[in-house]
Amino acid sequence: MKRIGVTGHRSIPEEAHAHVLEGIRSALCGLEGSLEALSSLAVGADQLFADLALAHGAELTAVIPSGDYEDGFDDEADLARYRKLKARAVREVRLDFPHSTDEAYYAAGTYIADHCDRLLAVWDGLPARGLGGTGDIVTYARTLGRPVTVIWRDGVIRN
Repeated sequence: MKRIGVTGHRSIPEEAHAHVLEGIRSALCGLEGSLEALSSLAVGADQLFADLALAHGAELTAVIPSGDYEDGFDDEADLARYRKLKARAVREVRLDFPHSTDEAYYAAGTYIADHCDRLLAVWDGLPARGLGGTGDIVTYARTLGRPVTVIWRDGVIRN
């Protein structure tokens, strides 16, 4: 089984959205055989990836950073999408952090990088805005020697 993980921004500007979707689809379509998709199911890149991976026939592994992770969803629609995706996961890895902190997010990102064969990064190339951000996880994965595929539309600045 091939394992592909995701790290990425929660906020994807509208002018990058279609490019990101096509990049994820393209990365998934290039894979043959059984596939495991690892995602924390956060708003933005994580949920887009999980949804497309499931549509591609992948088995989803949800990596949950903390016991109160659901409290971090401000929008009811985003929380409902998270719960729907989590219910479709064949595996759930719940990390041992009681609260959603930068350390919990970093641990979830490094778990995904540690357990995948390839990492998709929906990333603008800029440094992380806090510990555990996309830039940190890309750097970590690269130190492991993991192949990292960066998906972003050139010239688009994230808010």
